Amino acid sequence: MIRMFRYSGAGNSFIAIDGRDTDVSRFRERRVIHMLCLANGTDGLMILDKSCTTDFKMEFFNPDGSSGMMCGNGGRCIVAFADFLGVKPFHSTDYVFEAPDGIHNAQILSQLGDCKMVRLEMGDVSDYRESQGGLFLDTGARHLVLFVPDVEQVDVESEGKRLRSDAEFAPQGTNVDFVSVMPDGSLTVRTFEKGVERETLACGTGITASAMAACLRGLGGRNEGDFYEYLVHARQDDLSVSFVHRGGVFSEVRLTGPALFQGDLFE
Repeated sequence: MIRMFRYSGAGNSFIAIDGRDTDVSRFRERRVIHMLCLANGTDGLMILDKSCTTDFKMEFFNPDGSSGMMCGNGGRCIVAFADFLGVKPFHSTDYVFEAPDGIHNAQILSQLGDCKMVRLEMGDVSDYRESQGGLFLDTGARHLVLFVPDVEQVDVESEGKRLRSDAEFAPQGTNVDFVSVMPDGSLTVRTFEKGVERETLACGTGITASAMAACLRGLGGRNEGDFYEYLVHARQDDLSVSFVHRGGVFSEVRLTGPALFQGDLFE
């Protein structure tokens, strides 16, 4: 029997499996992924595998079996999982790992009980455009960010579902983020995730995209020159996003938030 573990990244929950020395090929099958995520109420499944060039490789799957995208909350959780398994960084205190969108660095900043605070470096972003009255960005996953007066008044399920499948984003579709700027400059974000096909408690790539969109709109946050930082409220936890925005490029992008070990799972 393959041991499975449950992690939560700010409420975004995942099944985590160690695939380094065990045949876990069946866990890449759409039917198996869907069944396990449905049975355990999770937002995705991750496999930690060996890498020839980094500390480990991250494979991420949505509950519908789709893959090939980055997951920010999952990225933080798999770093916490690597630490739990005893995987140590080769060259420093930073973990370096392969993900579907490239190489990522991450650092465990602190730990309280089963919860680790993890800072994850996301990829640079230079491709974005106006869309549907908001902004469309790819932060390792595709996102449409819409600013609204009060996210609590938005029907995220129906509006998200409608926009997720809009012809403009065919055939891949898009995640949809609804964002309100708070009086203190922080952001509140609600996300409809494709592949999960519902609102989730948090979306790391969506929170990152929302902060970048706010920067482009000149909304909220704090900045010193080209450096920007945003506090973001998800449905359950708070996260922070920081980056440098210079010459139309977002670089040195970091997403920081909790990664909580929630125990073993069984098939």
